[in-house]
Amino acid sequence: MTEPQQRRDDTYYVSDVATLKAIAHPLRVRLLGSLRLDGPATASELGRRFDESSGSTSYHLRQLERFGYVEEDPEQPNARDRRWRARHRYTNWSEPDLAGDPEGAEASRWMRERQHTYNARVAQAFDEQRESYSLEWQRVAGQSDMVVRLSPASLAELEQRIAALAEEFAARDAGAPDAEQVALYFAGYPFKGYFA
Repeated sequence: MTEPQQRRDDTYYVSDVATLKAIAHPLRVRLLGSLRLDGPATASELGRRFDESSGSTSYHLRQLERFGYVEEDPEQPNARDRRWRARHRYTNWSEPDLAGDPEGAEASRWMRERQHTYNARVAQAFDEQRESYSLEWQRVAGQSDMVVRLSPASLAELEQRIAALAEEFAARDAGAPDAEQVALYFAGYPFKGYFA
């Protein structure tokens, strides 16, 4: 087992290749995402959710536990079923810190591609279900882009401030009857010139 990772706020800061590789797996990343979004669940419940055997989900949950991503829920439903919960809301890692190891670079690349694919699927799902949302949601949901000149330090500060603002608004809307789970994406990439 690797050394425990540093925990600040509710983010799991991964600093070693083995821990990142543990989550760079198609089923494990889905299990963790489900526990984060939908709350605690048993291996059997997750197996049904993802059309997997409970043996498979149980094995992968134990691997996630081994690397500090999940833990047993202290509020177990009964003595027979073992319910799991996510230990953190977010996972973060530094690509340059892991890039010196080919396995670290590959795990990081896989996670990045997984994020891009997931983001696209969320947008597509909204487009397919647009009419099921109120006109107010249809007016405000979507994406936009802008280009500004920033230093690396300013981009890092901007990301932190956006995250803090999102948490502030989420706390404000915690009991709002019209509140929905909203996927927010922040991306900031330096680039040289316009892409046609």
